[in-house]
Amino acid sequence: MAFEGILLGMGNPLLDISAVVDEDFLKKYDIKSNNAILAEDKHLPMYEELAAKENVEYIAGGATQNSIKVAQWMLQIPGATSYIGSIGKDKFGEEMKKNSTAAGVNVQYYEDETAPTGTCAVCVVGGERSLVANLSAANCYKSEHLKRPEIWKIVEKAKYYYIAGFFLTVSPESIQMVAEHAAAKNKVFMMNLSAPFICEFFRDVQEKALPYMDYVFGNETEARTFSKVHGWETDNVEEIAVKISQWPKASGTHKRITVITQGADPVVVAEDGKVKLFPVILLPKEKLVDTNGAGDAFVGGFLSQLVQEKPIEDCVRAGCYAANVVIQRSGCTYPEKPNFS
Repeated sequence: MAFEGILLGMGNPLLDISAVVDEDFLKKYDIKSNNAILAEDKHLPMYEELAAKENVEYIAGGATQNSIKVAQWMLQIPGATSYIGSIGKDKFGEEMKKNSTAAGVNVQYYEDETAPTGTCAVCVVGGERSLVANLSAANCYKSEHLKRPEIWKIVEKAKYYYIAGFFLTVSPESIQMVAEHAAAKNKVFMMNLSAPFICEFFRDVQEKALPYMDYVFGNETEARTFSKVHGWETDNVEEIAVKISQWPKASGTHKRITVITQGADPVVVAEDGKVKLFPVILLPKEKLVDTNGAGDAFVGGFLSQLVQEKPIEDCVRAGCYAANVVIQRSGCTYPEKPNFS
């Protein structure tokens, strides 16, 4: 099987500015623990404050890019993955390019002249992360870039597509183009619920993309928010996963599979109206460094096996392995080689 360019991700490339903070810092900027939000004016001074901390780290991130880099790391086949998104023409953008290319990903960034590269404040308290994204240039992605012949070629080459829900806030048109191509060519199109605010405030574009999704990823909080928004009157993650998997589909080639992670609780996989539970690898609290990128790493591990047409059990196992590696390190980073068999 030819793996070159088999998996394509599209999303918001962000440079993570990660530091350990305290509860007062979260209060000061009105941030909830373990949440992901878009920056408002009140959050903007926070980036300077984080950058001034001695323990600050800069890591090329953004949800989709994290997942693609982890999949690439797990596959260990140079150029198996590609990634599209928008960065600024600046130092952070150059850093991002260098970092992702070194990771073996074929990155095709649109470079915006007007806005700086997007950043994401990662506030770590007691191992739990809270994310505040200042999209900047990431918000400037246009479908015109996707339509360029050399970029569309990359879309055509791929057989699997993964896009985090965050990209719905930027270019639903680009998502739709890729989704329709995947349905027309019997390829596999996947998205993530990504954050409660996506389910709440971007419901229309999310619902428009949903019929095309062959796999839907998310965590228990996002699943419950999705249920609430759709008036399903259930908090039961297993029921919600089944209902999402039964949402009407645009193409009948693949059935939809819903995969919901629940932190230390088992992973819920719903297909054909049935649910399977898979235990995660439990980690002693003292080994937890931070949960930033755990969900992204899970998806990356999962995708690394899916593109090799491995059974779902192996995909989930690889997802749990990758997440377990990442939570023992700062940010979405990993050792040189995976130790997964």
